[in-house]
Amino acid sequence: MVPAPRLMRVEDLSKTLDHLVLAPATSLADVMRACDEATALHVASLCTLPYFVPAVADRLRGTDVKTATVIGFPLGADVGAVKVAAAEQAVGDGAGELDVVMNIPALVSGDFTLVRDELLAITRAVRSRAANSARGGVLVKVIIEAPLLDDKLVRLACKIVVDVGADFATTCTGCRTSATVHDVEVMRDALPEHVGVKAAGGVRSLEDVQTLISAGGARVGTPRAPQVIEELTGGAAA
Repeated sequence: MVPAPRLMRVEDLSKTLDHLVLAPATSLADVMRACDEATALHVASLCTLPYFVPAVADRLRGTDVKTATVIGFPLGADVGAVKVAAAEQAVGDGAGELDVVMNIPALVSGDFTLVRDELLAITRAVRSRAANSARGGVLVKVIIEAPLLDDKLVRLACKIVVDVGADFATTCTGCRTSATVHDVEVMRDALPEHVGVKAAGGVRSLEDVQTLISAGGARVGTPRAPQVIEELTGGAAA
């Protein structure tokens, strides 16, 4: 049973949030506005599409908000070499966190070696590119689409995440799927302590965020980060 959500301090809550700006019709003006919101609220990261990474990295430079982007979004079914190149490009453009979609079609087809090898190549490429550009650490978060999998496959996906050296396993993309308490609990149980769980997909309210954190989430992705923090503060400035 999940413990009752505890009331969090705003400074603690904000650093669990990834502010997601991933809608397909998002404009550059929308993203810049979201960057300013993220900076004012001191969230963990602003996650947007690869096209926007250079502009976001420039806007967030000197702040405590990381530039994040998605790789293989939303199906993870791109050819492996394409995903490696996209990840390297994103790091070169200034991304400090990558949300990489696991190859879900390959996973459910039983091609576990391909899934692992792709993610390992991406993780190694990211670490190498970051080291060569003196960027420091770049977080790799692997989206496993847990709501589409049974518990056995969720646990196997988590094992792959650990094997390739990623930093987080993420519940889902949020494209027709939503994070559940059960997903988070199974993932947290399947992962060692040093690998975090990120809950994303269908997270709309402060209650959603606190419930998923209570279930074991260390990060929560939501397109409504400003509204979530406003719920906690009652509209007062963070």
